[in-house]
Amino acid sequence: MKIGAVFPQLEIGTDPAMVRDWAETVEEVGYTHVVAYDHVLGASPDNRPGWTGYTDKSLFHEVFVLFGYLAAITTNLELVTGVVILPQRQTALVAKQAAEVDVLSGGRLRLGVGIGWNQVEYQALGVPFEKRGARLTEQVDVLRKLWAEPVISYQGKFHQIVEAGINPLPPRRTIPIWFGGTADAVLRRTGRIGDGWMPQSPPDDEARARVERLRAYTAEAGRNPAEVGIEARLTLGSVPEKDWPAFAEGWRELGATHLGVNTMNMGLSKPEDHAAVLRDVLPLLQAG
Repeated sequence: MKIGAVFPQLEIGTDPAMVRDWAETVEEVGYTHVVAYDHVLGASPDNRPGWTGYTDKSLFHEVFVLFGYLAAITTNLELVTGVVILPQRQTALVAKQAAEVDVLSGGRLRLGVGIGWNQVEYQALGVPFEKRGARLTEQVDVLRKLWAEPVISYQGKFHQIVEAGINPLPPRRTIPIWFGGTADAVLRRTGRIGDGWMPQSPPDDEARARVERLRAYTAEAGRNPAEVGIEARLTLGSVPEKDWPAFAEGWRELGATHLGVNTMNMGLSKPEDHAAVLRDVLPLLQAG
């Protein structure tokens, strides 16, 4: 199981040197990948009673620009979005941005995508909140075609492309696409067209049942379940320290291929503190 680090975007600040030092430390100590979340806008809670999501005070580095920066200062780290809210973005532009990151990183991008939950963000970006699942499914098809061929034509429900293409193309002529979420629709979509699944839950009986359903849906689609990856997430601040190794081992037993380690919400005050925790915890998670 490959172990990666979640970029602590809510707490790392905006100093480029701090971002660089964190990334270099993560790579040096042996993490295989970096996972970064994605939100374009945060909603002000001032006139939204009961608002519990991210706000305008929540700091999110723009993920593709961030990865362009990380591509230049790292050598081996896989760069993983966890996840881009794909339906609220223009598909061809995402194809272009992702291909560019993949080019600059030497083929190190993995694109995690999801439908999101924030209607405020959809509204501000001028995209309907409804039918976002259907839109995402078509978007994946369009992305893969744009990455594979210099020129394509496409006529779908949400997209129309007439003899056009992106340049440069990604080195592999494809980029892995993983889906985030736990709804059954996500499991079905992953089984049909996904390269992997990104759950956020403990390795309990419910997770085991979801893994079994994912494998069944993958087999129903005529695909090999062993070729569909699983990336779990260990949020250190939400799991007692004594249980961290068992959490990793539990997901390893369920067949997880990757694990992302999140150090946010631990009360850490400095970027270097996040890096220090990641340095210390990695051997514990590798023990299995």
